[in-house]
Amino acid sequence: MFQGKNRQWLLARRPEGSVGPEDFRRNETEIPEPGEGEVLVRNQYLSCDPTQRGWMARDTYMPMVPIGDVMRAIAGGEVVRSRDGRFAPGQRVQGFFGWQDYAVAKPGDALPIVPIPDGFPIPTAMSALGLTGLTAYFGLLDVGQAKAGETVVVSGAAGATGSTVGQIAKIKGCRVVGIAGGPEKCRYLTQELGFDAAIDYKRENLITALRTHCPNGIDVYFDNVGGTILDCALVFLALHGRVVICGAISTYNDETQAAGPKNYLRLLIRRGRMEGFLVLDYYHRAAEAIAALAGWLREGKLKDRVDIVEGFDNAPAALARLFTGENRGKQLVKIAE
Repeated sequence: MFQGKNRQWLLARRPEGSVGPEDFRRNETEIPEPGEGEVLVRNQYLSCDPTQRGWMARDTYMPMVPIGDVMRAIAGGEVVRSRDGRFAPGQRVQGFFGWQDYAVAKPGDALPIVPIPDGFPIPTAMSALGLTGLTAYFGLLDVGQAKAGETVVVSGAAGATGSTVGQIAKIKGCRVVGIAGGPEKCRYLTQELGFDAAIDYKRENLITALRTHCPNGIDVYFDNVGGTILDCALVFLALHGRVVICGAISTYNDETQAAGPKNYLRLLIRRGRMEGFLVLDYYHRAAEAIAALAGWLREGKLKDRVDIVEGFDNAPAALARLFTGENRGKQLVKIAE
């Protein structure tokens, strides 16, 4: 057995409103020993994702995290002990290992262990080559069916998923308009990522801006935000337009039932389609997406931005940054070298 302690962040209570440090409890336990067919992973980076807010409060597409359990999360690190022939000590991997230093995982589980491609650092593997990249790839190309020449609008466009969606759309020959909060984020989209236009929802009238930047309507609207921004986008849906529901971060801290879209009849008038999806449904095709994304990264066509907070104790505060807009790109917490 490894000597030392396994630090953990446990869920202490169901959050009310904004997620905060009081919703978690720090714990230390012995480092676990893997059983037959299992591996022991030492985590180096913990992921912070908006979907964790839902897991903390209610049953969603996964059961809610039980009070007192390790906070569910993607983490990346290396195998330090293996009792499964497919994985060797020293191999870099990522998976649902939770907010803790060490995790025992079983490769055959429904949530698999994913090897990290050679030549890429762990943060990139957890961002552009992880669930973030897979979400953008399958959401835009399979669900949204984006085609060259079409107009793609992305909300939350400066975030990890949104920025990747927009870049893939540009690679595929689309006109891309991003919606983000603040001039710095909008400059990042147009000047660094090559978006055709960016709309600052905090300073601009959305209806006026969408009318200006989408004169032929919106063929694909990739929604990470929900709420008012979704309603505005529906107004400009093109004939046979598609709305991809990836998330609704604007409503996650709202304990009341969020109101449905007011302008949903635009789907009828424009013969449009609105569809939600879960990236876990595409896990069996992960190799396809990772190969494409890795190729674009090597060619310089895809840029990845990761926001790294240092220190295990800062994980709860890092998660809260997602809901205030403080993060720049994929939010990770570095807990070990």
